[in-house]
Amino acid sequence: MAQLWGGRFTGSINELAWGFNASISFDKRFLEVDVRGSKAHATMLAKQGIITDKERDDIVRGLDEILEEVKEGKLEITDKYEDIHSFLEANLIEKVGDAGKKVHTGRSRNDQVALDMRLYARDEVVEMAGLLEKLLRTLEKLMEEHLYTYMPGFTHLQKAQPVTLAHHLGAYFEMFKRDLLRMKDIYNRMNYCPLGAGALAGTTYPLDREYTAGLLGFFGPTLNSMDSVSDRDYLIEFMSAMSTIMMHLSRFSEEIIIWNSNEYRFVTIDDAYSTGSSIMPQKKNPDIAELVRGKTGRVYGNLISLLTTMKGIPLAYNKDMQEDKEVFFDSVDNVSNCIILFTDMLATVKFNKENMEKSAALGYTNATDAADYLVNKGMPFRDAHSVIGRLVLYCIDKNSSIDDLTLSELKEFSPLFEEDIYEAISLKTCVEKRLTQGAPSPTSMQNALNSNKQFLNNFKIKE
Repeated sequence: MAQLWGGRFTGSINELAWGFNASISFDKRFLEVDVRGSKAHATMLAKQGIITDKERDDIVRGLDEILEEVKEGKLEITDKYEDIHSFLEANLIEKVGDAGKKVHTGRSRNDQVALDMRLYARDEVVEMAGLLEKLLRTLEKLMEEHLYTYMPGFTHLQKAQPVTLAHHLGAYFEMFKRDLLRMKDIYNRMNYCPLGAGALAGTTYPLDREYTAGLLGFFGPTLNSMDSVSDRDYLIEFMSAMSTIMMHLSRFSEEIIIWNSNEYRFVTIDDAYSTGSSIMPQKKNPDIAELVRGKTGRVYGNLISLLTTMKGIPLAYNKDMQEDKEVFFDSVDNVSNCIILFTDMLATVKFNKENMEKSAALGYTNATDAADYLVNKGMPFRDAHSVIGRLVLYCIDKNSSIDDLTLSELKEFSPLFEEDIYEAISLKTCVEKRLTQGAPSPTSMQNALNSNKQFLNNFKIKE
């Protein structure tokens, strides 16, 4: 059992307690960022004259060799080490001798792990932003292709008014755009370096924290050493943002699942993202969409777990905070995979335009426009609303759309109906008349597409 704190102890730790306390099984993910942070720390120590240039060079060389040997499978990270930090330090000492014993000068595991978590989380924020950008570009492409694909818009899962598929997809573009902007906000708030905070009260060594922060690409050092080692707000923010991403993916998945049903048949999901039944040969199940929807609860649970862990912890570092890692890693893994799979599934979905348009027509989504037609002919809106309500009941009994009624049938409900009613309530007219900003007309949607394109072309998570 390799630990960094044995000098104070005369007895050995209980074997079960050792495993309960150890984090090597999951914090080995920190190998690369721990190497990065240790190299920067050693470089700063040499600059400040705390170690020699040769000791710095030996430390940097040894760390690079360890990283390479782990990647090549020549060196194994095992559970004989308490954590990734003790693994690196022990192997570094074995490689470079006394110089390796100096790498921890002016540093605590508390600020070391705080640094590792920030570096790792920062990389994941950038990675997730890239995945969201790809999803947004997939949506943008589909919107361009479906400016004239008519479909029903819904409220309460009831067909409401006609829209286009481009308009419907545009709503999700706005959601995921906000998610992408949240990644930038999180990056900007978290990008400060805790290294040099020590265990909680800084150090008596003349460290140059600004220099270390610059080496690692941070805006600067954190400003309070106690907060530096005990802050996990940036993880909670990131996990909250991931929960919101999953909420958006889950809503979209729910619609894909509904649209894929036999009753709707709006979409056909590619075989690569469907599965069959072990007993019913006709089945083609939307399993990927269902799993995305299902994993949302798991990501929510991880966020609540970390919030609950952090809520009662006094300053500064406490071992409870080790519980941040597994839930965070699990959320990152699942959300990343969900975005990747959902994006690929969406890119291969076939939209059944005829079924969508037919559903809009038979769903009486043009009823509001029919009422507006009567209003424009001089009828008060409340009377027009009543007339069209009775007209829809008539159509339901006949299993007919409003458009399919003859003019004489329409005149039975109001003498104000004329031949121009058919043009006024066509899906094309209903959509194209909605010219306000954010509405579904092709003109409005083209403006939205231009804005979307400009946003994506100009977006940078790092300024």
